[in-house]
Amino acid sequence: MKTKPEQINSDWSDQLLPLSAVMAALPDAEAVKAFLLDLCTPAELQAMVDRWTVVQLLQRGLSYRAINEKTGISVTTVGRVARFLEMGNGGYQAALEALETANSGSKRESADTDDTMKASAS
Repeated sequence: MKTKPEQINSDWSDQLLPLSAVMAALPDAEAVKAFLLDLCTPAELQAMVDRWTVVQLLQRGLSYRAINEKTGISVTTVGRVARFLEMGNGGYQAALEALETANSGSKRESADTDDTMKASAS
């Protein structure tokens, strides 16, 4: 039997932790992608991709209507994502921060490599 939406936080939270741990334990994005492709239906994956797209566009300051026009994602979905981004469980924010950290690390590594290559060429 399906869980009612109001039961998700209380009943599902404990059941979601092992799944979260498995995803966190996977070695890289390709492994997570393979796991998600096995685990989810195409519609579920598209819904997740849409929501993550909305998060990123909201962070760039786009309006709900602009996101809808740019992506075709409904204004209702955009509003729901925005609400969870502001008052949710902190997952979107944690993901954004992790992505920023990973991107700044990649930029630093790239800059370090460039500096090393320049020094070697001198």
